[in-house]
Amino acid sequence: MSKNAPVDATQTTIRVIEALKELSGAGVSEIASELDLPTSTVHDHLRTLHENEFVVKRDGHYEVGGRFLEIGGYARSNRDVYQIAEPEIQKLASKTGEHANLMVEEFGQGIFLLKVKGEDAFELDTHVGKRVNLQTTAMGKTILSHLPEERVDEIIEEHGLPEITPHTVTDREELDAELEQVREQGYAVDDEERIPGVRCVAAPILGDEGEVIASVSVTGPKSGMQGERFEQEIPDLVLRTANVIEVNLKYQ
Repeated sequence: MSKNAPVDATQTTIRVIEALKELSGAGVSEIASELDLPTSTVHDHLRTLHENEFVVKRDGHYEVGGRFLEIGGYARSNRDVYQIAEPEIQKLASKTGEHANLMVEEFGQGIFLLKVKGEDAFELDTHVGKRVNLQTTAMGKTILSHLPEERVDEIIEEHGLPEITPHTVTDREELDAELEQVREQGYAVDDEERIPGVRCVAAPILGDEGEVIASVSVTGPKSGMQGERFEQEIPDLVLRTANVIEVNLKYQ
């Protein structure tokens, strides 16, 4: 076996955990059917996860356990950008009344590192840890706009440009033109590109060498993200928040 080959047992455990998440909890037979694995194999992996407190069991029904939350919380709080950005994202949500978010890129996808709900915000499908295709969100586009072209090529080759809504950018030339515009104006917009009826404005958080560290955004209903508010007020607030975070990161 190659030194770089994945360990089959570990791969199976990961598949079982992912299935539990996608199914919002399930029994052994349901997971086995979902993954096309023997029931005994699934049972062994779930038993091991349960003994190590990574899953909980209620009446034969397994669910992802809180120990993942402990590990995820550690992974998040261990990032400098989260510690520095958190109070600024809180202020941004308070000022706008909408959702304010922080995203980072890992393995070619955008990960929501922080989500703060303002007073007037409505419910969204996003949550801390949620992964999305970068080209489907304003935050993702700001990240793509500051990555080396070869890295953008790699991401698109691996994840494609899937259509999530009729407004999603799915053409490479169109995406490249939009990324150039993002670099020129300093921020990106998402006009119903991931969620119908929802708009978003985002700005990148850059390091000393111009490398992209993360992205910050405001997300709200299209009905409330119109005219001057969408074209100037929100972009100004997002850009200012990104700048404050950049300065604080530099002098922490």
